[in-house]
Amino acid sequence: MHELAITQNILDLALNEAKAVQASRISKISLVIGELSGVVSDSVEFYFDFMSRDSMAVDATLEFIIVPAQLRCRDCQTEFNPQDSLWICPNCKSVNIDLLAGRDCYIKSIEVE
Repeated sequence: MHELAITQNILDLALNEAKAVQASRISKISLVIGELSGVVSDSVEFYFDFMSRDSMAVDATLEFIIVPAQLRCRDCQTEFNPQDSLWICPNCKSVNIDLLAGRDCYIKSIEVE
């Protein structure tokens, strides 16, 4: 359900930026979403279609750029993408892990006319 609030923020930011450059229409919004962010792109798209109806973002395309989880072992510095929910270093088998990427959620770009 947090996708509703996230989508409202995306729309608000896009509309503010479009107004700042005196655009008449938003045609595309590119979003970076990490696979561990918990954001469901289908839900964001659903809410966006509904909430943008009476705005300059109506019919805008949402592009989702999915960032995979990337981890680094604190013991041997190996960087890897986990293959399952067990975050174990494939090199030294340590569980002493840092998350480097995968929790992202931001607007990368907005295309306007």
